[in-house]
Amino acid sequence: MSQTITQSSKSMVDAAEREIETLSIEDALKLHGRDDVVLVDIRDPRELARDGKVPGAFHCTRGMLEFWIDPESPYHKAKFAEDKRFVFFCAGGMRSALAAHTAHRMGLKPVAHIKGGFGAWKNAGGPVEPGDAPKK
Repeated sequence: MSQTITQSSKSMVDAAEREIETLSIEDALKLHGRDDVVLVDIRDPRELARDGKVPGAFHCTRGMLEFWIDPESPYHKAKFAEDKRFVFFCAGGMRSALAAHTAHRMGLKPVAHIKGGFGAWKNAGGPVEPGDAPKK
């Protein structure tokens, strides 16, 4: 018997974006380097190594997000206890919408995500430092 998927990933992203703030790349670029903002990169380590990083961004893989946010978790990261605005991004903007929505539902506020993610950041000329991919 095959599975019947009742909710698409697109519908989940659309629902998340109705509840959280979605920043244009222009607005996101203006936030880079501000002391009251944490840019949270949720891409996996292979993506960072291959594609590069936003200087100063805090890296948290999507798979550890809930555990790093929760102060009762043994994996909690103090960064998520700071009184700052948290702006999530991934490669293209879908995972970050879901991540920001989850963070918001957990009580982290204020949160937003970047429309178009790291790809839009790079295309707009945002600062990028090289990843740690092995040289060929």
